[in-house]
Amino acid sequence: MKIDSIEVGNFRNYNSARLDFHEHTNILYGDNAQGKTNILESIFVAGTTKSHKGSNDRELIKIGCDEAHIRMFINKRGISHRIDMHLRKNKAKGIAIDGIPIRRSSELLGMVNIIFFSPEDLSIIKDGPAERRRRFVNLELSQLDNVYLYDLGEYNKVLQQRNKLLKQIAYKPSLIDTLDIWDEQLVLYGTKIIKSRTKFLEMLSEIVTENNIKLTGGREHVKVFYEPDILVDDFSRKLKENREKDMHFCNTGVGPHRDDICFINDDIDIRRYGSQGQQRTCALSLKLAEIELVKKIIGDTPVLLLDDVLSELDRNRQNFLLESISDIQTIVTCTGLEEFIDKSLALDRIFKVTNGTVQIEK
Repeated sequence: MKIDSIEVGNFRNYNSARLDFHEHTNILYGDNAQGKTNILESIFVAGTTKSHKGSNDRELIKIGCDEAHIRMFINKRGISHRIDMHLRKNKAKGIAIDGIPIRRSSELLGMVNIIFFSPEDLSIIKDGPAERRRRFVNLELSQLDNVYLYDLGEYNKVLQQRNKLLKQIAYKPSLIDTLDIWDEQLVLYGTKIIKSRTKFLEMLSEIVTENNIKLTGGREHVKVFYEPDILVDDFSRKLKENREKDMHFCNTGVGPHRDDICFINDDIDIRRYGSQGQQRTCALSLKLAEIELVKKIIGDTPVLLLDDVLSELDRNRQNFLLESISDIQTIVTCTGLEEFIDKSLALDRIFKVTNGTVQIEK
């Protein structure tokens, strides 16, 4: 799969812009805060309906405007497709594929597979909030499995309704009898999520370990482990046991919305005790594993978006990354072209970004 072009209107700091991409390596360079990352974000939004930053639609629209537009042309297995996205401040986004409006964002799933790698991803391994790692799993699995995307959406709806009910029970205790209905639904969709995550992380761990061995010359053997908040067989029982506590705090205290993943090397938890070098190697192994999984599960190559990542990696990790992505379309942002000198990376197309305008240089 390749992205042929992207057009944006009133998106972030852009009035309008169009970029026609090369099928291999594309470089966007310029000073900081000029709009390079905004182009990558527009691609990610057009492909997944979501911002990699977690921003809502209102934040994506240029200040002073009420709406924004994105149009992306892609080539998938020799067939050209057009994705149109209409972002509005006070309404749900409008999406069309080849001019035909779609009602569910899941209908866009499978059209585009995108891997986004930014400096923030290097910190996913650190002992930060578990939410960051759950978001990583959800983003990747949602692109690979539309059943998971549906189950996750339903789980979040049920979770929201259950939490709302817990607050209402504080004022109207008779509503407690309706909790069983929401508990059943929570267990139903939660169980599916846990099973999907278990399978996904087992596949991911195998590839991460292989990448890590190559990156460290066999010195490290990192494995990824799923840390479910609750086991499938215990979910229903734990919900009942926790009910009094949930009603006290007006919040659901058990379930896959509290899951985490850990990274272990020789019994050492890299999140807590790994060096910065180990954490970065692990993060790089993780991102490259995503690429392999897309190839394996979808049978197609993803598009890789590299947001100023090369400057954060040492020469060894840079070379490993560049060797690993030689066969896929890559769009890279950087502050200057000098960091590509002495690299094996061919600069097939170069764009200069200056204060919300894009100029092609090659």
